Amino acid sequence: GDAAGVEELLGEGVDVDSIDFDGRTALHIAACEGRGEVVRLLLGWKANINARDRWGSTPAADAKHYGHFEVYNLLRARGAKLPKTKKTPMTVSNPKEVPEYELNPLELEFRRGEEVTKGYYVAKWYGSKVFVKILDKDSFSDGDSIDAFKHELTLLEKARHPNLVQFVGAVTQNVPLMIVSEYHQKGDLASYLETKGRVQSYKAIRFALDIARGLNYLHECKPEPIIHGDLSPKNIVRDDEGKLKVAGFGSLDLTKVSQDKLQMVQPVSNFDSVYIAPEMYRNEAFDRSVDTFAFGLILYEMIEGSPAFHPKPQEEAAKMICSEGLRPLFKNKPKSYPEGVKE
Repeated sequence: GDAAGVEELLGEGVDVDSIDFDGRTALHIAACEGRGEVVRLLLGWKANINARDRWGSTPAADAKHYGHFEVYNLLRARGAKLPKTKKTPMTVSNPKEVPEYELNPLELEFRRGEEVTKGYYVAKWYGSKVFVKILDKDSFSDGDSIDAFKHELTLLEKARHPNLVQFVGAVTQNVPLMIVSEYHQKGDLASYLETKGRVQSYKAIRFALDIARGLNYLHECKPEPIIHGDLSPKNIVRDDEGKLKVAGFGSLDLTKVSQDKLQMVQPVSNFDSVYIAPEMYRNEAFDRSVDTFAFGLILYEMIEGSPAFHPKPQEEAAKMICSEGLRPLFKNKPKSYPEGVKE
């Protein structure tokens, strides 16, 4: 409310449209606090009357939201426009309640053809490539999809470890909803194994330790462990130094059925992953051991150079493992396996 102080700063050359971290100008602040004298002063210095902050709000919208109708009418009389806002299922009523991880969608640069798979994109954020999951508008009316989005966001926000893909932020106050995480251009372990084939034993152990450290962190989370449930080479990425990071956790829709057991909300109908544990295949309750099961099959693949029961289709291989109780044979020479790995 210090109009004289503001005018002094402007006289010293301070940009009238300077913004803070949230993209808010002095006009935003004065409007939301109902400081009419400062608002008139800023407008006299040609402040951008329709400036948008990181949530897409304008000074007039802020004045209206906080009930400062004298300031609101003043701004409207000077030509201020109200933004056409689309509420999301996670829209908050007060800007102070906006999560710290909230990103301005205008800061994300998408290029045509950058869709990796349906709903997943590569974008640029302040010059760095990031991986973006977008929840399409059709899912807004689907309560289960929104709950799954919130659940994944909650897990990603609290999981911080060198062997887990880093959560960058999210867009929850604008349409469409997005989850943004770090991007690794070296790709996933699946593409690496497809190109390289069998991994030398020392490197396989190094890779295995990277995966195990990431999983152990998830399993030791408090108050409850985080169970991945969909661990596979496609959900493990390589960083610039060649280290592995676990990705894709939190993406399954699970429900708690006992103190330490979970179950899929919707049974999986297409068993096209050879890494799925028998309990999940049969839609039974399961615990963190399903991740250990998948880990063992990934280690086997790294040392053997091919998935279990290759070249059979993965759907058939999953049936052999989960329904028939079969296990893949060790084909490589014993020396290919580090001591203690093969009994």
